Amino acid sequence: MNTLQKALIALSVGSLISVSAQAAVNYAGQPYVGVKIGQYSPDDVDDDAVSYGVYGGYKFTPEFGVEAEYLTTGDADAFNERFEKSEYSADVLGLYATYDYTFPNTGLYAKGRLGVAKNEIDVDYTDKLDSSENESFSYSDTGVAGGLGLGYNISSTASIEAMYNIYPKIEDGLADIDVSGVTLGAHFKF
Repeated sequence: MNTLQKALIALSVGSLISVSAQAAVNYAGQPYVGVKIGQYSPDDVDDDAVSYGVYGGYKFTPEFGVEAEYLTTGDADAFNERFEKSEYSADVLGLYATYDYTFPNTGLYAKGRLGVAKNEIDVDYTDKLDSSENESFSYSDTGVAGGLGLGYNISSTASIEAMYNIYPKIEDGLADIDVSGVTLGAHFKF
């Protein structure tokens, strides 16, 4: 093997290593932001609330990242009887570690997230006969939260995903209220 051939092989191997390292460096960090809509479902209420919110994150690798979300709801009936009713609304603020598994040769991926969230429910009680009995109160708790879902990469810069979420339990003084939700989101990557 002459010197020119050795030099070409060394240059080729060096270029391949450099390109691989450059590809890893270029991916190392992909921020994204998005919006979501869904259903917020506390136990023992008449109606689930419509939820909507924003989320954003940063992927350190193609698999691992962090994500933050703010989710709020419209008013929904906790109960509505002949002489009294109660409505609720909620806010969730969370920070999660995420893991994505991309199915080979497809744009489809599975996503899991686990972290901490603050779950707050505001309640308005109305006595239909005596308005002096009306009152408003709020319950909140911070704890472990998470979710599982499926997503699809529409392009290299846009994805949609459906998630099943579990939020922290809320103590209302009488019992623990389990809260879950389903969301559909779309986000853009930078």
